[in-house]
Amino acid sequence: MAETLALDGGPSTVPDGMVQAWPPLTQQDKEAVLAVFDSGHLHGTAAPRALELQEKWAEYCGAKYCLVTNSGTSACHMVVAVAGVEPGDEVLVPAFTYWSTAAAVLHQNAIPIFVDIDPKTYTMDPALIEENINYRTKAIFPVDIHGMPSDMDPIHEIARKYDLSVISDCCQTHGAKYKGKTVGSIADATAFSCNRSKNLSGGEGGLFTTDNEEWCRHAAMLREFGEVVVAGKDREYNAFGLGWMYRNHEFVNAFILSQLTRLEENNAKRKEFAQFLTSELSQIPGLQGPFTPTYADPVYFSYVVEFLPSELGLDVPVTEFKDAVQKALAAEGIGMGQWQSMPVPAQSVFQEKKGYGKGCPWSCTHGRDVEYRGEDYPRTLEFIANHSYLSAVHPPNGMDLMELYAKGFRKVIDNIDRVMELARV
Repeated sequence: MAETLALDGGPSTVPDGMVQAWPPLTQQDKEAVLAVFDSGHLHGTAAPRALELQEKWAEYCGAKYCLVTNSGTSACHMVVAVAGVEPGDEVLVPAFTYWSTAAAVLHQNAIPIFVDIDPKTYTMDPALIEENINYRTKAIFPVDIHGMPSDMDPIHEIARKYDLSVISDCCQTHGAKYKGKTVGSIADATAFSCNRSKNLSGGEGGLFTTDNEEWCRHAAMLREFGEVVVAGKDREYNAFGLGWMYRNHEFVNAFILSQLTRLEENNAKRKEFAQFLTSELSQIPGLQGPFTPTYADPVYFSYVVEFLPSELGLDVPVTEFKDAVQKALAAEGIGMGQWQSMPVPAQSVFQEKKGYGKGCPWSCTHGRDVEYRGEDYPRTLEFIANHSYLSAVHPPNGMDLMELYAKGFRKVIDNIDRVMELARV
């Protein structure tokens, strides 16, 4: 006999207060941050923790150069700019991403052109790239999303054919590998975020990597007002071009350095939890865990669940099924949700062409008008409709929570007729 749902007054599967937030914090983290007060260095691109973090992250990724930034979005803008993208140029980005990827293109007064995703990996589909390339195209900007690396070899092959740069948004994939190679050293330049939620957390912050020395110098100027600032030398206070204030401060650098010492350990836990949940969900009709292609070693920034009402013989829209199941799971103490409700090109900024000035870059003399229609990206729409993300599949939570998650999923599906009935009330 099925257990009574929490929605019907039964006990919730996950006790209140059991789920712990990310990132896990230790005394080491606290001491690392507090030590900044006594260091005499609170900020600056030549500050000791900034330099140490750059060296260690470059080594970790296998890249030649790294720059610390104040956010993943600023790092994304830097990779766009160093690729030589200029006003009116076009950059290919996936229709499914956090919108700052496309915002970084707009920050350079250039035009994002969207490409639909592979339905299994939810990353840019290489098979759809060439049809979007024209003489204005300057770079391909794949996004490693939810901890899943993009399929980079065919992307690089297309880029070589058309003499394009490949820049990468790896804001959600610290430590992920593509064909055994760590992301951050695969694209021509790569951006990472160290926002609180990310696998490598600094509260905020970002990282830029490249193997191109000239691009690194260019990025360093962009990061600091267009100036050339060299450690150990007097600052000239002379801007050689347009720049921004993308420096990070030492409190964040110290926190990231401390978290970096446990990145591999924490990623290993995420993988362990994900493998367990995927195995459990494979035995529960109506739900499915994420697919992993042979080329990828993902790090599960998000644990993605697919909703399949047809497996239960339910002839209902998947969104109705998903909403009902998520409501029942929430009552069981199991949080699910998603941060994207539409393809990026369907967002107001693109529908209303709110760039620089009155419609620039699209309406400026160097640009062209582009029609953005969300319905042109059916795979992205389907992914948004069919999937959601399970919260807290990370340390400091343990396998005991994952086991309760599996139990809660079974409980809800075992009562699916009642779940659907309650959802309609």
